[in-house]
Amino acid sequence: MSVPVAPGRLPLLGHTLSLLRARAGFTAGLRARGEIVKVHLGPVPTYFVTSPRFVHQVLVTDSSRFRKGIMFERFRPFLGNGLLLSEGAYHRRQRRMVQPAFHRERIARYAATMVRAATDVAAGWRPGEVRVVEHDMQALAVTIVGEALFSTGVGERATAEIRRSLFDVLKNGMVRALSPEFVSRLPLPVNRRFDEASERMRGIVLEVIASRRTDDEDHGDLLSMLLAAQDEESGDGMTDRQAYDEVLALLTAGVETTALALAWAFHELAENPEVERRAHAEVDEVLAGRPATFEDLPKLVYLHRVVNEVLRKYPIWILMRKAVEPVDLGGTVLPPGAEVIVSPHAVHHDPAHFPDPERFDPDRWLPERVAALPKGAFVPFGGGARQCMGNVFAQTEVVLTLATVAARWRLVPVPGKPVRTKFTTAAYPSGLLMTAVPRN
Repeated sequence: MSVPVAPGRLPLLGHTLSLLRARAGFTAGLRARGEIVKVHLGPVPTYFVTSPRFVHQVLVTDSSRFRKGIMFERFRPFLGNGLLLSEGAYHRRQRRMVQPAFHRERIARYAATMVRAATDVAAGWRPGEVRVVEHDMQALAVTIVGEALFSTGVGERATAEIRRSLFDVLKNGMVRALSPEFVSRLPLPVNRRFDEASERMRGIVLEVIASRRTDDEDHGDLLSMLLAAQDEESGDGMTDRQAYDEVLALLTAGVETTALALAWAFHELAENPEVERRAHAEVDEVLAGRPATFEDLPKLVYLHRVVNEVLRKYPIWILMRKAVEPVDLGGTVLPPGAEVIVSPHAVHHDPAHFPDPERFDPDRWLPERVAALPKGAFVPFGGGARQCMGNVFAQTEVVLTLATVAARWRLVPVPGKPVRTKFTTAAYPSGLLMTAVPRN
C-alpha cells in the first residue's frame, strides 16, 4: 500500500529554513499532513519525512542510497571535507582512521579534562553573581574540545584563538552558506568577520599540525591520533589539509552541540524544581563532596535522563539527504536527485511517542519507556553510518559538567529577564541570565 504524499510549496532554500526556524508549529503542521510531505525548493523535488519509520529508513537502513543534501553542499567551501561533510569511500576511509580517537579508554582520559575545565568555571563564579550562561557554556565547550585536541604549549594558543574565532565562523558561515553566492563577495561586516576569523583559526591549527610533524610522540590528544592514523588498505596517513578538515569538523560538531545542551540543561533545571531536586540529590549521593570521575558515569542515572530529555527537546531542526538512486518509502518512490528533509525536532516532538512534548520530563527515559519507542523516534546525533562519532564524548562532557557544577551551585533565573530563543540550525538560548547561588 502506497503512503500518500501531501503537497506543499516552499520556493527557496533560504525561505524554507526561515520557516523551519520561525516556529515549532511549522514542523508539527507538516507532521499532521502525513508521513511524507512533498515541498519545493525551487525546481528540486523535496520530500519532508515526518515519521520515525521513514526517518530510520533514510538515516540507517537505506543510508547508502543517499548522500548529503543541498544545505551541506553549501557549507563545504567553509567547513572543509571532514567527516561532517565528506561522502562515499573517502568518508568511510576517514571514519575508520578517526574512530580510534573515540574509543572508551581515550574518552576516559578526556573525562579528566572535562571535569578540570568545569571545576575551573565553577570556581570562577561568585555568590550572587549574574552569569550569561550561554556564553559560559560556549567558552567551556571550546576549552574542553581544544584541550582534548591539543595538549601542548602551542595548543594553548590554539585553544585561545579557537575560543575567539569559532563562533564567528559558525554563525557567519551559516549566513554565507544560505545566501546567494554573490553576497559572499560584497564588502559587508559579516563577510569581513567571517574571513578574518577563518584565517586566524586556520593559521594557528596548521601551526600546531606542523609542530607535531617534527616528532612522533603521542601526546594523548585527538590531534596525535589523527596524525598517527593510517588507512588500513593503503597505509597512507592524512595530509595536513585532511587533518585540518577533521579538526574543523570535530570543533564544529563538538562545541555547538554540547554548549547548547549545557545551557538549556541549566535553564530546565531552574524551571523544574523537582527535576533539580532529584538531580542534586543524585550528585550529592554519588560524589559525596569529591570531584566527578569517568567511573561515576554509570551511577549518574538520573543526570543521563536529564541530558537525554534536553537532547530531545532542543535538537537540530533539520538534516538533509539527496537520493543517488530510486528509493521506495512506503510505496512512494523518490527519484534520483530528490532532496529529503529529516527533522529531529519533528520526531522528537511527536505526541504519539512523546506525550505533551513541550513538557520537560526526564522520566521519559526510564528503560521501560525507552523500549517502547520505535526506531527513528530519537535521533539527536543522526543515525547509521553517518551518526556523529563524538556522541559518547558529548554525552560524557554534558553529564560530568552538570555533576561538577551542580555539586556546588544552583543557577537561578533573573526576575524579569526571560530567555529569548534564536534559531539557526538549532534553538539557541540568547540572554540566558542566571544568578549563581551556592548550594552549601
